[in-house]
Amino acid sequence: MTSTRLARSLSTVLLAGLLAAAGTAAAQNAPAPASSAPGQVQNLEAVTVSGIQPGPGLWRVSKGDHVMWVLGTLSPLPNRMQWKTDEVEQTIAQSQEVLGPPSIALKPKTNFFGKLFLLPSLVGARKNPDGQTLQQMVPAPDYARWLTLKKQYIGNDSGIENWRPIFAAVELYDKAIKRYGLTSSGGVKDTVRDLAKKHNVKFETVRYTMMVEEPRTALKTFKSSPMDDRSCFGRTLDTVERDMGRLTERANAWATGDIDMLRSLPMNDQREACIAAVTEAGFAKQLGFNDVKQKAEAMWLSAAEQAINTNAQTFAMLSMEELLSPKGLLSRLKAQGYQVEAPDGSDAEGVASPQP
Repeated sequence: MTSTRLARSLSTVLLAGLLAAAGTAAAQNAPAPASSAPGQVQNLEAVTVSGIQPGPGLWRVSKGDHVMWVLGTLSPLPNRMQWKTDEVEQTIAQSQEVLGPPSIALKPKTNFFGKLFLLPSLVGARKNPDGQTLQQMVPAPDYARWLTLKKQYIGNDSGIENWRPIFAAVELYDKAIKRYGLTSSGGVKDTVRDLAKKHNVKFETVRYTMMVEEPRTALKTFKSSPMDDRSCFGRTLDTVERDMGRLTERANAWATGDIDMLRSLPMNDQREACIAAVTEAGFAKQLGFNDVKQKAEAMWLSAAEQAINTNAQTFAMLSMEELLSPKGLLSRLKAQGYQVEAPDGSDAEGVASPQP
């Protein structure tokens, strides 16, 4: 395994949930929804759009004659959508820089042979401490729901019963969105990067990299430490059990450029609970991972201000939540005196609905 792949594995192991971010002419019908407990909202039949779609318009952030056009990204997106990128490509071609979204990476501080010796430590990192099973880790009602949803979306996989709840939740969610004709990324970020390369425009990766001084110790700490990820597990079950129709609506709204619909739908789903499970865990604070998200956001704000001040035109990407939330990065730029204009011409960013 190369050092890059190992670094990615470490990131997945130690920051799962934090870094876990998102055709044919005929529409695709979703499967029948899973059973819900009495009083719960059932999944409605959902149809994902397909074929060529325009995607959302661009937000405009400006200061004087300098402008930054911002594309809102989203996960998941329709799998069979073909994104029409004419406007985006023209904007990138006329820009001096493309700014990627804030990201996080871990880098193990060890040599190549040290990385090889780490490989056995990665085996079983997803398993519960002390050999506990998933049934022992989560509330009984949630486990009963899990068995129903697991049968529908995953099948007879006995090995997953030994995983930590957060990893089991991620696996269930990934399988569910695939069944509904959705994909986690839609290739949007890769497409933007390719367009920047095509037009010889500098692509600036905004990545906060944290050096892991003792990667073997970090993995050992992670594998032996408890994590309160029951809320993440339960919220993910809620999403898969009753909110796949809403996720599909949201994905379709991105594809068709329906900003009003995007404003009306919650953006955070189960992610906040899963992020908290990681960042608030004792091992995260011990290893210094608890504030990396805030540091990455601060880096992006600094890079965005520099790009706007330096370039006549910049193209950037941010998650749709960061564009629509009153606490998002776009709102923070506005608070610092930048002019913000939404694709529909309004002079303020929209406000995403709170999570019910």
